[in-house]
Amino acid sequence: MNKDEKYESVISVAKQFLADEENVIANLSNIASLLKHSFDYYSWVGFYLAEDATGQLVLGPFQGKVACTRIGRGKGVCGAAVAGNKTVIVDDVNNFPGHIACDSESKSEIVVPITAGGKIFGVLDVDSTEYASFDEKDGYYLEKLVSEISNSLK
Repeated sequence: MNKDEKYESVISVAKQFLADEENVIANLSNIASLLKHSFDYYSWVGFYLAEDATGQLVLGPFQGKVACTRIGRGKGVCGAAVAGNKTVIVDDVNNFPGHIACDSESKSEIVVPITAGGKIFGVLDVDSTEYASFDEKDGYYLEKLVSEISNSLK
């Protein structure tokens, strides 16, 4: 399968998870696993969920090495995605001001914000051990996937 076909397949399976199960954590867990095992250039994939009381992002379901538990408001790539409410693609995390190095092997990253009811629910965060792993196509399909997740949260 080419990249488009893989993403379309992942989104199709994720839609089924979201239709069949109401529990958000169960769905995000399965989606993280599905993504991690579908793309060989994904070294870490997971969700950080917004905590209303502190404005921090708190680690949610993920696949990969041990991760940072909390990300402060506006910190790192995840914080930048939330602050701008848009997808952020970083070709070289070493050149991103304020990058949070949870895994020293991470070289590139893509983060897609997730909204629900007009508020930030969290982010989908994907890392790679290779530089410039993510492009506009990854952004397009991950945004499409996140849209399905957002719709399920209503």
